[in-house]
Amino acid sequence: MKLKKKVKQRLLTIIIIILFVCLGILIYKNFSGKTKSVTETKIVSKIDKYGYNLKENKPKQYKAYFKELEDILKEEEVNEEEYVKKITQLFIYDFYSLEDKEAKTDIGGVEFVYKEALDNFLKNAQDTYYKYVESNIYNDRNQKLPMVDQVEIESVEKMPFAFGNQNDEGAYKVVANWTYTSDEYNNYQKNATLIFIHDEHRLSLVELQ
Repeated sequence: MKLKKKVKQRLLTIIIIILFVCLGILIYKNFSGKTKSVTETKIVSKIDKYGYNLKENKPKQYKAYFKELEDILKEEEVNEEEYVKKITQLFIYDFYSLEDKEAKTDIGGVEFVYKEALDNFLKNAQDTYYKYVESNIYNDRNQKLPMVDQVEIESVEKMPFAFGNQNDEGAYKVVANWTYTSDEYNNYQKNATLIFIHDEHRLSLVELQ
C-alpha cells in the first residue's frame, strides 16, 4: 500500500511539472510573438524651433507636405499665410486619415493643436471620429478605414479671435476641403473650418468645425 501511494504521488508530481512546463511554453510563445510585431517608430526629420516631428511611417503625401513646411519655416521672414495653409494641410491629412492609426487613441494632428485645447480635442476625437477605430497594434486589423488623398485650401481670412485668456487680433480662419483615396469613403467628412491663433512663434489650432 505504501509503495502504491508513493508511486501515485510521484506520478502526480510529474504531471503537475509537465503542465507547468507546457503552460510556460504557451505563454512565452504568445508573449514573444506579439512583442516582436510591435516596433518603435523613428523620427526622421524635426523642425525644432516649432516642435514639429516627422515619423518614418507617415504616408508619402504627408512627408511631401512636411518638406514644404520645412522650406516655409526656413525663410528669414516666415510668410504666415503660407505657414497656416501648410499646417492646415498637414493637420487634415493626419487627423482624417484613419488607416495608418494604431488604435482609437492614436489621434492624428495633435502637434498642431494649441496646448490649452489639447485635452478637450483628444476627448472629442475619441468620442466621435475615432470612436470605432479598431486596434491594429499587432498588424491584424481587418477593418477598412479611409486615407486622405489631397487637401485643398479654399480660403484664408485674418480675424480677431479670443480663446480663454488669449485674445489674438491676427488669428487665421482657414476653410479647406479634401478627397479620399477611394470613393467608398465619400460619406466621411470632406470639408472643415479651422481657426489658428498665435502661440509665441507658432500658429496653433484652437477650433475645428
